[in-house]
Amino acid sequence: MGQKPFRYDVGDSGPDLLTRSPAGLSSRRDTVLVVLQGVMQSVIVTGASSGIGRATAVRFGRDGAAVLAVARDPRALDDVCAAIEQEGGRAIPCVADVTSAEAPAAILRAALDAFRGLSALVNAAGIIASGTIESTADEAWDQMIDVNLRASFRMMRAAAPALTDSRGAIVNVSSVTGLRAFPGVLAYCVSKAGVDQLTRCAALELAAKGVRVNAVNPGVVVTNLHRRSGMAEDNYAAFLEHSKETHPLGRAGTADEIAELIAFLASERAGWITGETISIDGGRHLTCAR
Repeated sequence: MGQKPFRYDVGDSGPDLLTRSPAGLSSRRDTVLVVLQGVMQSVIVTGASSGIGRATAVRFGRDGAAVLAVARDPRALDDVCAAIEQEGGRAIPCVADVTSAEAPAAILRAALDAFRGLSALVNAAGIIASGTIESTADEAWDQMIDVNLRASFRMMRAAAPALTDSRGAIVNVSSVTGLRAFPGVLAYCVSKAGVDQLTRCAALELAAKGVRVNAVNPGVVVTNLHRRSGMAEDNYAAFLEHSKETHPLGRAGTADEIAELIAFLASERAGWITGETISIDGGRHLTCAR
């Protein structure tokens, strides 16, 4: 297809959410020229700077997709965008806090302005923290729900019209803790159970419009998620070692493995799958707590 260049000024007035231009442009006042041609998919990936989100963004790049990579860390976004383009995709970094009231509209606007459409939304931004029913403070509870559940809901609501136009797909990153109860991570478990029910309800509501909605439910995956929650390196190493016993396949998973499933669910190959919360956890969901 012919070239359809689009220009936007990352230093324009309005919510200060898009604070970085693509690699190679040194000023927020630079005018960005994005030319997208022959692109199979146009995708928004939140939490794209690390872990499952990063692996997913790069995996879409391997398919030649155009990816709006959303995260809070500008340097990490520059790195993932370079990786996406190295794999053959197109990448635009979008620095945003997904819990901000203005974020969903600004993120969607950036994607539509650049890509002229949207074929998939992947909600991969997430946090984890320890806490029981007795020890979890209101602030910790609210933060967990805001990042893991409310932000995904608001992104889905904002993206629904564009995804209806493309008969696209939504993939939410949930957890085995959304399907099974685990002690010591109360707010996290509840937030992921909410993501699962959000996925099912939205799938029913959007099915008539041709939009598919699914979730992936990983077990323990080797990322920086637990380290960012404050887990010390020796404790994390012991946690991964223990995962060999708690996961029937005898190991923790990798972010690339989760990304493969996400890419499949966002593609036309999964055209008759919706409302599913799919375990990808080495069999962890089959076991009793131990």
